[in-house]
Amino acid sequence: MNLQILWFCLIAVLWSGYFVLEGFDFGVGMLLPLLPRDEEERGEMFRTIGPVWDGNEVWLVVAGAGTFAAFPSWYATMFSGFYLALLLILFLLIVRVVSFEWRDKSDSARWRRVWMWANAGGSTGIALIWGIALANLIHGVPINSSGDYTGTFWDLFSVYTVLAGIAFVLLFAFHGASYLTLRTTGDLYVRARRAARILAVPAIAVAAAFLIWTVVVVVDRNDKGVFPPVLPAVIAIGALVLAGLFAYAGRNGFVFAMTAVGTLAAVATLFTGLYPRVMVSSSSFGNSLTVSNAASVHYTLVVVTVVALTVMPLVLLYQGWSYYVFRARIGGEQVLPPGDAAAQPTTGPGAA
Repeated sequence: MNLQILWFCLIAVLWSGYFVLEGFDFGVGMLLPLLPRDEEERGEMFRTIGPVWDGNEVWLVVAGAGTFAAFPSWYATMFSGFYLALLLILFLLIVRVVSFEWRDKSDSARWRRVWMWANAGGSTGIALIWGIALANLIHGVPINSSGDYTGTFWDLFSVYTVLAGIAFVLLFAFHGASYLTLRTTGDLYVRARRAARILAVPAIAVAAAFLIWTVVVVVDRNDKGVFPPVLPAVIAIGALVLAGLFAYAGRNGFVFAMTAVGTLAAVATLFTGLYPRVMVSSSSFGNSLTVSNAASVHYTLVVVTVVALTVMPLVLLYQGWSYYVFRARIGGEQVLPPGDAAAQPTTGPGAA
């Protein structure tokens, strides 16, 4: 039982890491049609995430593999029930990957514009669908007594789950804008800083509404008390409010740190609200999948735990090293915004 709980927590950590890291490069992708004034600036935005986006996606692969190994029944029901949604995510991920690789294959402005929109559309669509999918785990989907999904693709959509998708889109866009303030210089930096300020209010408002509603859904549909899910929800809302305040104060490093904390705490709200179930059944609550009835046998959990403890530190070290190597800002001449001499970043990515 301890290994079952351990793996539920590990999978929550893996999803949190995925959304914190991939969230900002989704956000950068969403802003591609809005921030750059020319192709040179658009190229700078691509280069801010070019060395790290594929490493960030490793977290998704590991989260999926961990779910398959530790909770095969959860994996089977979720991937069959969410089949069309996950297939659409896979398609958008492929489109996004191709946009990075093919954009530079031609100097044609039309060619590059197509792949810019492909990246922006893929980033927005993926964030939206992930929000809808994860919210359905708590909100409930039709599951029969055999653990099989009995609904349709349209059963995944409700006001609450769509709100979750929109919250993920706005949160990642805010996160991405704050990331750009740490990685760019010049006029692009100024516009990224302005975008972070503009996005702060809607991101905070929609995310707060989603998190408060999540706590209500947890109590109403998952037979739980307000605590502990309310704790990470409060942390997430508080962190995002601080991110908004820091954005208007020009403390860029703190903005990025708080959007990261807000994203992590939002995912933690979903998983603390979900436990001890992994998928709630809307047709009959007794058919819900739990940590115990969806888990692998003890021997399998022991083996995957040993593998995880061996491999994960190496993955973390490598990813940390890659972020360190590619930490420098990208851009050309630094341009001060009128009347804002303190706003321009100094050299290095850590200026707050």
